[in-house]
Amino acid sequence: MTDPRVEKLAHLLVNYCIGVKPGDRVELNGASAALPLVNETLRAIVRAGGMPFITWHEESFAEILLKEGNEEQIRQIAEPVKMIYREYDSLISISAAVNTRALSGVDSKRQKMRQAASRELLELLMKRSATGEMEWVGTLYPTDAQAQEADMSLSEFEAFVYGACYVDKEDPVAEWQKLSKMQQQLVDWLVGKDKVRVSGPNADFTLSIAGRTFINSDGRRNMPSGEIFTGPVEESANGWVRFSYPAIYSGREVDGIELCFENGRVVEASAKKNEAFLLDVLETDEGSRFLGEFAVGTNKGINRFTKSILFDEKIGGTIHLAVGAGYPETGSTNRSAVHWDMICDMRNGGQIWIDDELFYDSGEFQILNH
Repeated sequence: MTDPRVEKLAHLLVNYCIGVKPGDRVELNGASAALPLVNETLRAIVRAGGMPFITWHEESFAEILLKEGNEEQIRQIAEPVKMIYREYDSLISISAAVNTRALSGVDSKRQKMRQAASRELLELLMKRSATGEMEWVGTLYPTDAQAQEADMSLSEFEAFVYGACYVDKEDPVAEWQKLSKMQQQLVDWLVGKDKVRVSGPNADFTLSIAGRTFINSDGRRNMPSGEIFTGPVEESANGWVRFSYPAIYSGREVDGIELCFENGRVVEASAKKNEAFLLDVLETDEGSRFLGEFAVGTNKGINRFTKSILFDEKIGGTIHLAVGAGYPETGSTNRSAVHWDMICDMRNGGQIWIDDELFYDSGEFQILNH
C-alpha cells in the first residue's frame, strides 16, 4: 500500500507545482530508490492528460562516466536530452540518494568538465522558465542515506520531508497559498529598492538590487520551498560572509567557508575542510566568482540542517548566497556552469537593511503588515 503522503506529494508536483494540462509534454526524471514516488507522479501526469517521458539517473551512472570516460565522452550531452530542454513543456525531477558521497572520489577536474558541458542545459532551462515556456520542479524522496546525513532515522526523516512539503496536512495547496501570500507582501515591498546591507556575527557586506526582481518561491519550482530570492547587481557585492553550515557540491562537503567580495567578485575564499575543491570550483569560468543569487529562507517548518540543499536553503531564519549562474527572471545577467548555494544563519543578531530601513532582524521580517 502506498503511503498517502507520497500520493499527496505526487498530486502536488503535477497539479500545483507544474499545473500539467492535457497534451503537455512532461519529462519525469527519477531514480530507482524513488520508485514509489515516480510511480505515483506518473499516475498523476496521466490523469491530468499529460504526455509523459521517463528518464533515469543513478549515482553509479555518473561515477562510471566520470571515472572511466575520456574527455569527449564526459563532455557529450546527448541530442535527445537537448531536445527535451528545448521543446518540452515541463520537467519534474525526483532525486533519491543511495550514497550521498558517491562522487567524492572523482577527480574534481573531471566533474568541472561535466558541469561546463551541462552549462547549455542550465541556461536553456533558466531562459525558458523565465519566459514561461517551460515549468520545472525538483523534489526529494527520503532514503536511508539522506536520513543518515541528517542524523535521523528513516521514519523521522520521512516525517520531516513530508512535513516540510505540507503533505501531512489535509489541504497542502492551501498551506502553500498561505505562505505565498506572506511572501508576496515582502516581494511587493522590495519593488524599486536599491541598497542592501547584511550585518551580524557571520556577515558584513553590501550589494545592490537596483532594477532587479525578487521572486516569490512558493513551491512551484522546488518542493518544498519557502524563500524569496533575486540576482544582485553583478559588480555590487562588497564585504565578507562566513557560512554557518557545510556547503555540499558534486558530492563533496566543504565546511567553514568564508568569502570576501570586491566589486562583486570573490577575491578571497577559504574553508576549514576541502578548501582546494572550493577554490577549484571558483575557477570554473568567468561567472563562478560572482553572485547569481541573494535569498532569504522563510520555511519555519524546516528548522534543522539536513545536508540537503533542497531543504537547508529554505530554513526560516537564514539567508543564502549562490556563486555562479543567476536566474534571468530576476534580472541577473551572470552566466556560469556553477550554481552553488551557501547558507548563513541570521537568527543570532543578523540584520538586513534595505535602503537604510531595517527589513529583517534575527530571523524575523520587520516590515510585515506595516
